[in-house]
Amino acid sequence: MKTIKKFLVLLGVLFTFGILVNATQEAPEKPVAQEVLEEKLVNDYNVYAIPMPDNLNFSGELVPIENPDIRERMDRELLVNTYWQSNGLLLFKRANKYFPIIEPILKEQGVPDDFKYLAVIESSLTQAVSPAKATGFWQILKGTAKEHGLEVNQNIDERYHIEKSTLVACKYLKKAKERFGSWTLAAAAYNAGRAGINKQLVKQNASSYYDLLLGQETGRYVFRIVAVKEILSNPKRYGFNFSNDDLYTHIPTFNVLVDEPIADFNKFAKQYDINYKILKLHNPWLREAHLNNTTGKEYLIKIPREGYYKTGVGQ
Repeated sequence: MKTIKKFLVLLGVLFTFGILVNATQEAPEKPVAQEVLEEKLVNDYNVYAIPMPDNLNFSGELVPIENPDIRERMDRELLVNTYWQSNGLLLFKRANKYFPIIEPILKEQGVPDDFKYLAVIESSLTQAVSPAKATGFWQILKGTAKEHGLEVNQNIDERYHIEKSTLVACKYLKKAKERFGSWTLAAAAYNAGRAGINKQLVKQNASSYYDLLLGQETGRYVFRIVAVKEILSNPKRYGFNFSNDDLYTHIPTFNVLVDEPIADFNKFAKQYDINYKILKLHNPWLREAHLNNTTGKEYLIKIPREGYYKTGVGQ
């Protein structure tokens, strides 16, 4: 009996050992689906270096990419903005909605069309608020807004008014161009201030943005604008694929002139068959649920034309 037990124990050890040996020598095959997926990823997902485009310019002023430092800085912004694909697609979508509002104002004011891309890098075409409280598409500070005639208070903040804030940006940029003689330096001054750019030009005995040693934000600023301009102007070249149906569209509106207080924007909105939310979407400069207007000032409130919104769905 003991001999049989020893034999069985030995047989079990050998059997277990055999399994372990086989396990180490013969790994199970991958499922076919996994192999196909891995092969597809290898074949379909690639990251490419980006050829440097010829004749890169901002407002007709060439970017001197023959300078190795300038070439590297330009290359960085092209790479960062090309491979941030989700943000890139959102910019294409929003540009289709908002550029038609901004472009005519730039043209009317004598500001180059390229400055619409400055608004893109400032706010991604959203009503953003920075840590420094710069606000709206053009990221305008409260003091600058008031200096240029915008109303800014708890009840009204016209930095959120796309047309009015674009006019303020144009005024600022034209003054900067007059001072520096260059649209590129005017763009840099929008970021660092006219006094800040002038100080560096004098300190470094330079006359061009591309010859200045600047802090990281202002040093990247114009390159970012040029990169966004290049990508948004040539979507296929940079791998962005979409149809017109994928883009956001501008909702046509008409203006209602108001020259007295409005106690309740909920009731006001209902008069035009819209709700409070839609009223505020088209008039983000109205900051509260009422309008004070104790002075009888005239305001134009945008109302979307009929047929573009369905309210009360699911109620």
